[in-house]
Order: sequence, then structure tokens, then C-alpha cells
Amino acid sequence: MGKNQISEPLNENELRVEFAGNWYSPKPNEQFSIGRNGDVAFDDNPYLHRSFLRLAFGNGLWWVVNDGKRLTAALSDGEGRMYSWLSPGSAVPLVFRHMRLSFAAGPISYELNLFTATPAFAPVGSMASADYSEETIGDIPLTATQKLLILALAENRLRKFGSGAVEIPSTAQAAERLGWTQTRFNRKLDNVCDKFDHIGVDGLRGDSSGYAINRRARLVEYAVSSALVTAAELPLLEAEAAANRGNRAGRNDDNDS
Repeated sequence: MGKNQISEPLNENELRVEFAGNWYSPKPNEQFSIGRNGDVAFDDNPYLHRSFLRLAFGNGLWWVVNDGKRLTAALSDGEGRMYSWLSPGSAVPLVFRHMRLSFAAGPISYELNLFTATPAFAPVGSMASADYSEETIGDIPLTATQKLLILALAENRLRKFGSGAVEIPSTAQAAERLGWTQTRFNRKLDNVCDKFDHIGVDGLRGDSSGYAINRRARLVEYAVSSALVTAAELPLLEAEAAANRGNRAGRNDDNDS
């Protein structure tokens, strides 16, 4: 069975959960938990809540509930055309047959695939607004270097086909990948985060101790879930690194944010 598809029909009210090739079948009359402890457990990540996300059935739909105190999660449809943000204490229904659940804790990001039998909506070319909280994905203009920055941060996620856990690069690692100075990378990261913040993407501004990690994770989560960057664009990274090899200090890019 593929990671992004169900080979056999699902029964009414049935839910299937896939993470890193492992499959789970939550029951409508039970609570299914995700966290350091739970049905899907990540006990090696101290940044993750013991009880973080919960899958529960109610009112004819499966819901994702955020039981965490500080961490957030995101849901997107399988095609990357709808994006919904789950802050602590919030709940979002699974309204499409295939949805991706993603979140980050510390430097590690996670993605799970969720499949339902009787979705409330079917994907169409243009998404209409739903009654629950969501961010509608549209075209976000990015400069060439802004696209490269996001690609460098998202490379591990994009190279890992399907669900699973990946480590998000540090700013120093991402700058080195591109052949940029860290000063240049940090300046452009600030510009990118400001751009996304202005259009309403949460989690890219703040002054908490975990901000440096959290905003990179949030940026990757949003960009990958909404298909702003794709695996097909990864060759741009090597082209940029090759162009800058041996010429890092002499390149003048101050006018390109």
C-alpha cells in the first residue's frame, strides 16, 4: 500500500493514519492520541508534549484536536490547496478524503497522512471558504533568493517522500548549503518571515526563547503544505551553491531581499 493512497475502500466512519510507513486504524468510539506518549508516540523528542494531538469522532466527522499548551499543528488537503492552522485548544474536522497533518517540536518536523471514508468535501479547482478557521492559499510573490532560502530550509522535508520525521537545518547549515554568508541568510530570512506575517501566516514573529527554531519550522511547514516549494525545484539549490562557490564574499546582493 502506498503512503499517499488507500488501495482498498474504507468503511463508513473509518479513519486510517499513516506515519513513516506504519498504519493505524482509530476507532470512532475511542480517543487516538499523538505525542510523547500515545498511540503514535515520539518518546525521543523532549520538546513535544506528552499529550499533544487527539483524533476523535463526533457529529459525523473525524476531528483533530490540539490538547497542547504551546505547540501548534497544521492540516492541508492532499493537493496543498487548503491549509488550516491548529493553535492550542482548537479543533479542525477532516473534510477531505486525504489530509496531511504536520507539526514541529524543537528542530524536528513531522508529517502524517490521514484518510477518511466519507469526506464532507471533494477537491475542486477553486476552494470556497469553509465555516471553520482556515487560511486560503493563494499566489505569494517570492523573489528568486527568497525561493532559494525556503528551499534550503525545506530540503530535508522535500527529499523525504511521504510522511515521517525530519530535522530542519540551522541557519548556518542552510546558508552554507547555498554558499551564502550567514549574515545574508539571516537578513533574507527576516524579510521572508515579515512577508508571510503580513499576509496572516502565524508563528513567524515573536521573542520567545524558541523563536529561532520555531519560525524556521513554521516557515517550512507552511511552504511545503501549501506547495509554495516542491521537490522538482531542489536542483536550484546546487545551481546556487555552484554559482557562489569561491565567490561568496564578493557577491553584492543588497538590493535583492
